[in-house]
Amino acid sequence: MKRVLSLLFVLFSATLALSAVHEESVTFPSGSSKGMGFLVVPEGKGPFPAVVVIQEWWGVDSFVKGQARALAGQGFVALAVDLYHGKVTSKQEEAHQFMNGLDRDQALSDLEGGVALLAARSDVRKDRIGSIGWCMGGGYSLALATEEPRLAAVVAYYGMPPSDPAKVAKIQAPVLGNYGADDQGPSPEQVKTFEAQMKKDGKTIDVKLYAGAGHAFANPANPWGGYREAAAKDAWARTTTFLDANLKKK
Repeated sequence: MKRVLSLLFVLFSATLALSAVHEESVTFPSGSSKGMGFLVVPEGKGPFPAVVVIQEWWGVDSFVKGQARALAGQGFVALAVDLYHGKVTSKQEEAHQFMNGLDRDQALSDLEGGVALLAARSDVRKDRIGSIGWCMGGGYSLALATEEPRLAAVVAYYGMPPSDPAKVAKIQAPVLGNYGADDQGPSPEQVKTFEAQMKKDGKTIDVKLYAGAGHAFANPANPWGGYREAAAKDAWARTTTFLDANLKKK
């Protein structure tokens, strides 16, 4: 059933992305190393707004690629940065090992390299680059916002928010958060604390806690059976509306 749902989601994403006519694997500088990713470019001349797409702990799998294609179908250049450099798994134990073995500084360097790659492209509006991530990637989307002032919009799906007020204070971009009210990693209390700190600092944030939804509620291949279709559709509508408002404005 999980495989069937995953296939249906990929097909649905492909339908959304009919106008995304070009995709390729790319590499780019990342500190003294190299980053890599999956790039999808919409139809047309551009320049387009762009989004850095950040994986769950499984890697850059069919779900992440489907989300990148869907965003390209909405008129964004989408770059799914491959933090595992080619490694993908559907096994929880292996995903846990991959995530725990990920060097945080190198991951952030890869993500900043992805932003730089997008900003250097002639078909990208360099002042209209955002980020989006799910689970581990949601946490990295927020972490990137504390380090990368070029971001103009940040979306986090059930990602662990920064708890250090000094880090929160460095976030310049508006933030959209989609979280499960039944999730415990992060918990609703942690999310609300982050939201309160953002508002205390006078920053723009919009958080929604979905009743009856736990972790990874937006992924049809959720191995814990936690996919919630209504919440996933609402969160995606919120996401595209938010990205349109912040990245497509003149």
